Amino acid sequence: MSTAQTARSAAAPTAPAPTAATRPIAWSTLFDYVAPSFGLGFMFLLIAIQLMKFATDVLGISAVVMGAILFFARSIWDAAVDPVVGYLSDRTNTRLGRRRPWLLASVIPLAVTFVMLWTPPRDLGSTYMTVWMAVMVVAFYTSTSVLIIPHTALGAELTDSYHDRTRIFGGRHVMSTLGSFAAVAGLAALQTSADVHRTIFILGVSAAAVTALATLWTVIRLRERPEFQGRGAARPHHAFRDVLRNPHARLLLFVFGIESLGAATIGVLTPYVAEYVVKQPAAGPPAIALYMVANVLFVPIWLPLSRRFGKKALWMASMLLTAVSFGAMIFLGENSILLLNVLAFLAGTAAGCGNMIAPSIQADVIDWDEHATGERKEGSYFAAWNFIFKVANGLTLQLTGIVLSFSGYLPNVEQTDGVKFIILALYGLFPMACYLIGSAAFMRFKLDEASYSTIRTELDSRRA
Repeated sequence: MSTAQTARSAAAPTAPAPTAATRPIAWSTLFDYVAPSFGLGFMFLLIAIQLMKFATDVLGISAVVMGAILFFARSIWDAAVDPVVGYLSDRTNTRLGRRRPWLLASVIPLAVTFVMLWTPPRDLGSTYMTVWMAVMVVAFYTSTSVLIIPHTALGAELTDSYHDRTRIFGGRHVMSTLGSFAAVAGLAALQTSADVHRTIFILGVSAAAVTALATLWTVIRLRERPEFQGRGAARPHHAFRDVLRNPHARLLLFVFGIESLGAATIGVLTPYVAEYVVKQPAAGPPAIALYMVANVLFVPIWLPLSRRFGKKALWMASMLLTAVSFGAMIFLGENSILLLNVLAFLAGTAAGCGNMIAPSIQADVIDWDEHATGERKEGSYFAAWNFIFKVANGLTLQLTGIVLSFSGYLPNVEQTDGVKFIILALYGLFPMACYLIGSAAFMRFKLDEASYSTIRTELDSRRA
């Protein structure tokens, strides 16, 4: 071998030897982790699809006011809550670990606030009804932060395997989607219910109980990696300074934010599109069900495809398919149920891929941070991404409420052609533009499998 060949051989990274942290995790461990996602999937779909319409059409709260409440809760309030939860969960050091105490703390507040969100006293006046909803929305989203940020961080910590992370977050996505299926059945029951208040109460109590029991299961059954204890940043501003200094994280923050801006309208406007554009209110739940079927149906193929083509290429393809699917929604009209269902299926296919691949890429970016700083800050990173998601959702919901109100929308009556076009533009063209911008920006992402393998080798050497 020549001197040049010897030098190149010495410089090339060697594949790290398999360890407990890089071997595929057991199916039982995967179930223990994903268990709470079923109830969360139910809760979030019910809120995304029904809360705005429940507030405007049943409780009599204006769309502008409800949009403002959701914007405050998901943007301004969470600007303070999410970073605190992320940082403190990184720094927590107990016998249960640093993530499970937070999961345990979320159980009762999350269950109680979700039920109360849907069951305000019926004799409240308009002012007190608005106050009730504002308080419950803020309390509910605070409780979800306490659960979701540590839980997502825990998923990133379960393995160091580049592709097994996709399996972990794919499992979480499947469980969440199954919960969404249950929520679709609940939405169908609401469509035919003679007493909306009673039906929504039963749905709320059921979802709260299932989520509480599943979270307790995870706390009891799952174990955390002891080598990560006490390795968060020393100061909160240091943690989030490092997030912003991470070039891969900065790009993901933008891509995730622009995607979330578009995706938020999909949930909140589906009932409006079904009732006022397609003029078949019962068409909403089946379209959502098809969306969820596609989410789950193709999960088994995303992992082998990500191995074949790479995580980056697969996520970009999913963004482009999402853009096309929702852009075509502008052609919906009266009784166009078939078109609605076909586009919902295509959009669900794309969303299932993105929901599985994106958090796996986020976990890889956190390892880049450990390589640069020597710290483990999963909580701070997922807090930043969760905050961007909530800000984007809040902005879109606020925009939707304002546009609906000033477009001339009136609940429970026939809408003008102008109002219908605005609903479709928000539902289709706006998400299409957001996903196209996101896919164009993501072309600049550089942390591929080869780069990650180099980082992983050096990290394993340090730990050894």
